[in-house]
Amino acid sequence: MKQNYVLRGITAAMLSSVLFTACSDDDSLPDTSTPTPDVETPHAYVIPASTTASGNTTHVLLTADQLAAGSVSTLNNGLVNDGASQWIFYRDQYLYGLTYNQGNAGDTRSYILTADGALTARSQSYKVKRFTTHGTYGPYIITASTGDGPTEWADANGYLPQSFLLSYLDVAAETKRDNDTQNPAFLSENFLGNGEYVTLAGILEHNQKLYSVAVPMGLSQYGTKDGNGKWILPGNEDLVKTESGGTNSSSYEKDELQWTQYPDSCWVAIFDDETLSSKKIIKTGKISYACGRQKSQYYQMIWEASNGDIYVFSPSYAKTMKDARQQTKLPAGVVRIPNGSEEFDDYYCNLEEQSQGCSFLRSWPIADDYFLLLMYDRPFSQSGYTANRMAIFKAEEKKLTYVTGLPSSEQITGFGFAPYVEAGIAHIAVTTADGYPAIYQIDPATATATKGITVEATQINGIGKLTATASQP
Repeated sequence: MKQNYVLRGITAAMLSSVLFTACSDDDSLPDTSTPTPDVETPHAYVIPASTTASGNTTHVLLTADQLAAGSVSTLNNGLVNDGASQWIFYRDQYLYGLTYNQGNAGDTRSYILTADGALTARSQSYKVKRFTTHGTYGPYIITASTGDGPTEWADANGYLPQSFLLSYLDVAAETKRDNDTQNPAFLSENFLGNGEYVTLAGILEHNQKLYSVAVPMGLSQYGTKDGNGKWILPGNEDLVKTESGGTNSSSYEKDELQWTQYPDSCWVAIFDDETLSSKKIIKTGKISYACGRQKSQYYQMIWEASNGDIYVFSPSYAKTMKDARQQTKLPAGVVRIPNGSEEFDDYYCNLEEQSQGCSFLRSWPIADDYFLLLMYDRPFSQSGYTANRMAIFKAEEKKLTYVTGLPSSEQITGFGFAPYVEAGIAHIAVTTADGYPAIYQIDPATATATKGITVEATQINGIGKLTATASQP
């Protein structure tokens, strides 16, 4: 593969000249120092893709030297791997494949670009806890979910309070550790002071603090029994399950009050650091809880603009609840935490007014105050809604614009896990029902997409960039 190179000038010759002339009485003496040659640092765009044939799927990490045009094939090409539930590019230096196996711990492995420009797997692989959200903070990739706390904390019924279950992947050191759930700082039970336990959605580092949306999940078995049911709102007693049931991410246990009793509020937790030992919780009634949901995954909806303002997006997923008491009356919308503040200001935008009542599954920052939204094709009130359209949201102007230039929504069967942003342009993997998938470049200023490199595969799962560094093994 042809590689691109980033040239880094070294100023040793200039410094040598300055030192020499400072000790000389003749400023006209020539510079006799030997110039240090430029250092070439290889980089490559990496495309996680998969090919399915005869019922068998092969996962391949492909590399390309540009994204604007051309094609790349999986045939006898790329680095074969076991696939991943999420692909995360950490600061253009490391690629992590997080594996999520039906609620069980999965193998996670990382990849780097070596000094000679070769994509290679690092030596260490390990298990991570079941996760429903993830993000980066400092040197870590953090995965998080909520589950049973220590058995020592069981109540008289044997019910356990809920705790945050986190794994910390130290990216450069290539190590992994899990949090100590016996530490009360990790309790998610009665996290908001209303008896409900929460799960976290998204991890955002801002001004050295960790921001996350606290999504209320209802009352656990432990919560419904606490204080003889004091947290059950009057009239909601019948919402408590009398037997266990449900499947997968919608499963529930006897004595649990599944899903929140407070669908018309949004909470953000601000932690001092990754230990979660000190926190502040802020609340707004302008939007419902802020996360996108797909099966057991809770997608991040809290992002920082380039000026440091934090925008919090709510798809109003609580509109999909079956019981009217647990449905939100609030439309999908956006609120803001200004840079330098730890409170919501008066900013608010009703997104449904500009989308014919449609909501969105995911959101990502691009550049300045532009955000990319993966939109549903119809309102939650209708059946069969599918996330198959893209839109640009200009936050300061409170303007939503649908992206043109993509394949028709009827053709699109999937997008990559996250866009790759370079020079203010978003690159997103698009898979269609007909033909090979491709990488599209989206200009947020014009909300237009242009087809770039085609990938001769069945599906593209992501796109990013890796640059070799001297610190990598």
